[in-house]
Amino acid sequence: MKTSNIAIINVLLTGVLAFSAPGFSTKAVAAAKPKKVLVVTVTHGFRHSSIPTAEKVLGELAEKSGAFTVDYVRTDEEMAQKMTAAALKNYDGVIFANTTGGKGQKGGDLPLPDKQAFLDWIKSGKAFIGMHSATDTFRGYTPLDPYVEMIGAEFKTHHDQAEVDCINQDPKHPACHDLGPTFHLKDEIYLMNGFDRSKVHTLLMLDKHPNDKTPGEYPIAWCKEYGKGRRLDRRHAGEVQAGKLRGGKRALSKAYPGRD
Repeated sequence: MKTSNIAIINVLLTGVLAFSAPGFSTKAVAAAKPKKVLVVTVTHGFRHSSIPTAEKVLGELAEKSGAFTVDYVRTDEEMAQKMTAAALKNYDGVIFANTTGGKGQKGGDLPLPDKQAFLDWIKSGKAFIGMHSATDTFRGYTPLDPYVEMIGAEFKTHHDQAEVDCINQDPKHPACHDLGPTFHLKDEIYLMNGFDRSKVHTLLMLDKHPNDKTPGEYPIAWCKEYGKGRRLDRRHAGEVQAGKLRGGKRALSKAYPGRD
């Protein structure tokens, strides 16, 4: 996560948190009871140094917007306490902020106390937001792990940092309508395994390989419905900036149907 990328996850989080009731409006969201969001930063593989920044800025966004509150899962012990089937009932959504842990990683899989209960909780109508290496979680299995099926793809590899112009695939989407036709960023661009465009609603895409520029489709951000739940993945702008929350508001609500 690089500081040059702050704006994009800010906009995307805004869109995910924004559809809190039928007839979505920003004023309606502001007047609604704040949603309770669990921010998970546990890692069993590589640990990004920007995790404290993500936690700090998400907390600032929550405080300044009043749209949601945050609680944190930073350790295996906290995960065991706060992510049981019973404990998850206390929350409206979860953000996996640079989690890691999967087959072959030094710490093994992320230690969810009951992965199926967690996935069922999302399916029941809750929100899931994955930032950056959330796709480097429960990866490496054949067939794809059910968590990867939920999130929509898994991290395969990345090369050197590159400057890219992300193509806005849906300028009318609440998560994207402030970005313009393209969004420029510099980052380590994840290349994905298991991505199927027909199963998601693509928000940001590259039309060429970020490094060697071979033509193709390289996803940057997408959203989808999962049962009654909503999920959004944004992989290359882990920082969040105060101000706009439409991306996150959209996943925590039931309005604005049909675009995922």
